[in-house]
Amino acid sequence: MSYQFHQQLSRVWEKAVSLYCAGNSHADTFPIENDMPRLNSWGIKKIDIFDYAEDWCLYQEPDLLTFVLVHYERYSYFLEEQHGMFSQEQINPAELPHKSEKVVGVVWLPRILPKARAKLRGELPSEVMYGCGGDRHFFQTNNIHPAEFLRITRRYMNDDQAIIQWVLNRKNSQT
Repeated sequence: MSYQFHQQLSRVWEKAVSLYCAGNSHADTFPIENDMPRLNSWGIKKIDIFDYAEDWCLYQEPDLLTFVLVHYERYSYFLEEQHGMFSQEQINPAELPHKSEKVVGVVWLPRILPKARAKLRGELPSEVMYGCGGDRHFFQTNNIHPAEFLRITRRYMNDDQAIIQWVLNRKNSQT
């Protein structure tokens, strides 16, 4: 990782927020092309920047620190697991579990699991955001930070039961 990763990514986020607030509210034409070579070298796509800037401008969340931490987890996975190569796959949004589905009584957990895996692998299509309003509600309700959930998902990648148990433990804790 670059020594200045967090500073450089913060600068891009601040620029993106300013651009969005100034009326650049379309992902396809979002004017950050000069930043894309560096962002792509970190496994980060334009839509990742746009989505977080848009939600910040509209809802005042996720904040800058959450944005940096989430994308640090993606960057680490991109370098360490994908060896700097983008996946050619994308999940199909129609195949995501419904928003009201539950597992062991926890709403959204069946949906957030494939989204977190796809975020780590860079396989989210542009119409699906990791950290959207529904995700944020899940994280707040269950006392989990979005970046922490990515770290746990990476640790147990395909072991749903381990992730589910971790979520239950966290939900019941006060930390």
